Amino acid sequence: MAAMDTVLPPSPPSVTSKRLLPWLVAVAFFMESLDTTVLNTAVPVISQALRVTPLSMKSVLASYTLSLAVFIPISGWMADRFGTRRVFGSAIGLFSLGSFLCGVSTSIHMLVACRILQGCGGAMMVPVGRLTLVRTFAKSELVRAMSFVAIPALVGPMLGPIAGGLIVGYLHWRLIFFVNIPIGLAGLLMVHLHLPDYREARTDPLDVVGLILFGSGVALLSYVLEIFGEHTLSAGEIAGLLAIALSLIAGYGIHGSHNPTSLLHLSLFRIRTFRAAVSGNFFTRLGIGGVPFLLPMLYQVGLGYSPVQSGLLIMPQAIASMSTKFMLPKILGRFGYRGVLVSNTVILGILLVLFATIGIGTPVKFIVLLALCYGAFTSLQYTSMNTLVYADISEQETSNASSIASTVQQMSISFGVATAGLATTIFVPPRLGSDSHAMIRGIHIALVALGGFTALSSMIFHSLKRGDGSDVSQEKLPHVG
Repeated sequence: MAAMDTVLPPSPPSVTSKRLLPWLVAVAFFMESLDTTVLNTAVPVISQALRVTPLSMKSVLASYTLSLAVFIPISGWMADRFGTRRVFGSAIGLFSLGSFLCGVSTSIHMLVACRILQGCGGAMMVPVGRLTLVRTFAKSELVRAMSFVAIPALVGPMLGPIAGGLIVGYLHWRLIFFVNIPIGLAGLLMVHLHLPDYREARTDPLDVVGLILFGSGVALLSYVLEIFGEHTLSAGEIAGLLAIALSLIAGYGIHGSHNPTSLLHLSLFRIRTFRAAVSGNFFTRLGIGGVPFLLPMLYQVGLGYSPVQSGLLIMPQAIASMSTKFMLPKILGRFGYRGVLVSNTVILGILLVLFATIGIGTPVKFIVLLALCYGAFTSLQYTSMNTLVYADISEQETSNASSIASTVQQMSISFGVATAGLATTIFVPPRLGSDSHAMIRGIHIALVALGGFTALSSMIFHSLKRGDGSDVSQEKLPHVG
């Protein structure tokens, strides 16, 4: 943002505030990540209640992710201009208000509009929360703080489908949205009492041209991915929309490279650690981002498990993520970012291939063990990439780095699911969609393909040097979180 020196809080955060901050950010992250998947299993019930076809509910699901993709880029500028406390609190308030309005919606058009409002709040929560952590904790503490708040990003998509299924099965679909309200109110109180308020002394005007180019390009690209494979548009129409989206994004690239006050500072990609972390995050998630989409299909359609049973088989991933978070700083301190990311990405690729061995008759113990291993290594991967982003970033560029990292992460999540869906569509023709054996075989091939792609993406991290990120990976101060 080409801003002046950062204005720190009037006084350093208290010990209590510093301990509670990771919890506060983690809760906000959980709310945002859970809402990306919690509606999936509730679509038939909600569509019946609103008297629309289930296919029409696709706009409800897409509107949330589109809103995230469009508004994340301005989160850094908002935090610099108005302060982290005001923006983060407003984001939680907006998200909670959107949740309430979604819960009282009486038509699909109202529900879509309220989901967009909900997405506006969610778009601010993740990058501003991460920015507050980066400015509060020393780099030597950052791995512990980030590993803690990374858990919701793993747990939310896993709990979403089973939580949605349980709510619509035993309660009422409106509670899917109402459950956010008490959490949001408690979060607002915690923000007021304990969130540090960082802001810049001076900020440049908002890059409106960049926002229009980048926001519309990403929104259109996300929309194309959402409808890809549904045959609602012809191949020529999809190709035309894709070309327009890429042209808009390329236009922003040209605009941003010649504008010192651009929305996102593309010059940050000249920093080796930042470039490796962001690009590695994107390409790794293209492979592993579709796992929450593929495994429920494998377990339910292929193996015949119920939605609850399928959710329980995925739960060990979250358990492993939470139980191994305390080990991550020591692992990074011992092996360094280069060693961890190169080897860990290959291991994740191998684990995806092992998931492709699951079939009828596979012992549940093996599935649980594989899920535990996958959860632990995924947690290590996400924490390593998310903290490496800030290894060589100056104080003045942290908000911009957070915006870029969050934007790329959101795009990669959408692209990952789209990639998994495309792979499954290729290997399982629609006419065989009800054949469990064909479904198992197709998902197996898709998992092997994605596993191979994930392993190959480890080449991105070969550009790192042995000592890169040592200031972040070396643990020097007491445990937080």
